[in-house]
Amino acid sequence: MDFTRRTVLHGLAASSATLLLRAIFPGHAAAVETGPPSLELTVNAVSDQILRITVAAAEEPLDRMYDDGSIIVKPQTSIMRVLETGQESTTFWNGRSIHLSSNPLRLRIEKSDGAIPDIIIETTPSRIIFSCGNGPLYGLGQGAHSLDRRGTTDAMRSGQLDEDLRTYGAHVPIPWLMSPEGWGLFFHEPWGSFDLTGNPGIFKPEETARGIDLFLLLGETPAELMKQWAELTGYPHLPPLWALGYQQSHRTLSNREDLIAEARTFRDKRLPCDALIYLGTGFCPSGWNTGHGSFEFNKSVFPDPPKVIDELHGLDFKVVLHVVNPPINLHGSVTDTAPAADDPTDASAYWKWHVPLDEIGVDGWWPDEGDPLPKAARLVRNRMYFEGDRSVRPNVRPYALHRNGYAGMQRYAWLWSGDVNSTWRTLAEQVMQGISTGLSGIPFWGTDTGGFVPTKDFTADLFLRWFQFSAFCPLFRSHGVTWKLRLPWGWNTGDYSPAELSPQAAATVLPKPAELHNAAVEPICRKYLELRYRMLPYIYSAVEETHSTGLPIIRSLGLHFPADPRALACEDQYLFGPSLLIAPVVEQAARERAVYLPEGVWWDCWTNRQYKGPQTIKRPVDLETIPFYVRAGAVIPTGPVKQWTSAPSTDPLTLTVYPGADGASSLYEDDGISYACEHGDYTRTTMLWNDRTHTLTLRASRPGIERRFKVALAGSAAKEIVFTGRDTDFKL
Repeated sequence: MDFTRRTVLHGLAASSATLLLRAIFPGHAAAVETGPPSLELTVNAVSDQILRITVAAAEEPLDRMYDDGSIIVKPQTSIMRVLETGQESTTFWNGRSIHLSSNPLRLRIEKSDGAIPDIIIETTPSRIIFSCGNGPLYGLGQGAHSLDRRGTTDAMRSGQLDEDLRTYGAHVPIPWLMSPEGWGLFFHEPWGSFDLTGNPGIFKPEETARGIDLFLLLGETPAELMKQWAELTGYPHLPPLWALGYQQSHRTLSNREDLIAEARTFRDKRLPCDALIYLGTGFCPSGWNTGHGSFEFNKSVFPDPPKVIDELHGLDFKVVLHVVNPPINLHGSVTDTAPAADDPTDASAYWKWHVPLDEIGVDGWWPDEGDPLPKAARLVRNRMYFEGDRSVRPNVRPYALHRNGYAGMQRYAWLWSGDVNSTWRTLAEQVMQGISTGLSGIPFWGTDTGGFVPTKDFTADLFLRWFQFSAFCPLFRSHGVTWKLRLPWGWNTGDYSPAELSPQAAATVLPKPAELHNAAVEPICRKYLELRYRMLPYIYSAVEETHSTGLPIIRSLGLHFPADPRALACEDQYLFGPSLLIAPVVEQAARERAVYLPEGVWWDCWTNRQYKGPQTIKRPVDLETIPFYVRAGAVIPTGPVKQWTSAPSTDPLTLTVYPGADGASSLYEDDGISYACEHGDYTRTTMLWNDRTHTLTLRASRPGIERRFKVALAGSAAKEIVFTGRDTDFKL
């Protein structure tokens, strides 16, 4: 689709009919005054692909008006040539011409092959009108009812607003809308709602006194638009490797012995796990602390907090604690040079409650709720847990799992979809949510595996299907009411869980007692835990690609196949990183799964059977199988099964080549915990496959480091090679 021939925007609301049109560029400015200069329209080039369009009071500095922390790139002075002819002016920008005219105020951008957007600024404050083009519309944050936002409305409210959202997840609104036709819009200010039921679409501001701040992003492909979004709001942080391992959440705990016993069971059963997460008291009768908002340990569970944490560390677990009830007007930053020490709503003052816990070894945080916080405060909270941890441990990458945030949160935070219901429909919708949230710029995402609130659907089968899906999400974590059924062995103990206090617990529909003696669940969980840990070299490399490019980890098929209408519309399967296609099974008692394979050759990872796309196949499935495929030409790095991500091993990594096309893949490695990588202490191995000659070429970013690999063609036995770090060809 040729976005340059589309009309992108049709209207932009201003708060007055009196406007001063001005184009800014080095050394001088040209203006056309159409009334008293109380307001001005300014067009700035942020980059060669991003325009900032503002309507504001002439005397009000934009940085002060709109500084909510979401944008990291300041608008730069445009390099423009302005021509004035009466009520019109023309400016040249990056090979494009920008035309400004009035009555109505209009901004049109053109290239030699046609127009890009046409912007009309109305003289009333009621709405911004924009053409939706012909393709799908993506974005607007987490909580959508469909991947394509066309035909929907969104009030842009934060939180779990009604029971229906327990199907779709908590709403995390981000006013970022993108089209695969080559444009994206960030409605930075003011806050408002979207009506996309017609064409043109309508944005209705909630307030008009602040003026308008709008960013237009251009890109030849959806992947390029994601890069431009990262340029504007920040590239995702690089998380610690352990955060990609399995995380087990706990609710009610009786005592320290109970806590340690659960940890030891993972190690005794040799079920891989990296992090243990502990809920606070209040949502359960006995959590890690003494109540909501408390930073005091519950002595019955943590009688000697440093000693208990040391015991868990001795078993090679990370410890993550739940926190809730932040100040409603949280503001400022941990890095402020002169914080208001007597202001409990200042981020530096609030963070001080966390510092003693960090100092005794708490490894991460689970900041729950935060729904009533204004957008800027939500981002302050995201930032506080990142910068706060770094203030205590400067060379250790932080981890914080949030339920809310705002544009720019990818620089700091992980997100989970909230307290969703344990139903088959919810599982299906969570697949779509993962894709949509990634397109909204939030890559580090996951769910409560099994769903949070048990319903009549909550069976071992549902838990296993959800567990399989979560194994192919950035966040692999189990959590929910009746929490012991979220343990990999929990369906074979005869035990529901300790009593709960929450309203959700009162509404819980418990499984039948006979279902709690199911010996088949643990082996299937083990299969996917071990698969996840074998796949960590690939997953960590995909995470670093996200950190470098802004691409999500859960990817819409349309990001890689933008010319394929079926790929653009697909919301029940996704790419996990650059090379794996995942098709979760989301129907009860399913015996087959329809899988759409886009253009190219695809390998079934379980059978090594090859398929040529584009086509839809019917893949037989049993309860322990989730269909997933590798794109031909890919080289997938895998490692040995470990019980935790940093466990030492002398086994070489395996590089499996999937023939059928030429390809380029990347293996990224660093220490997984520190910021030494920012100073060049990492290794990137580029893996090039020539399908005609069956030659694998390895290139290292740091020559001279000798190492062993196992190399194999898919379906064939592996052979061990020695790679010296110099460019080397291996014939397979």
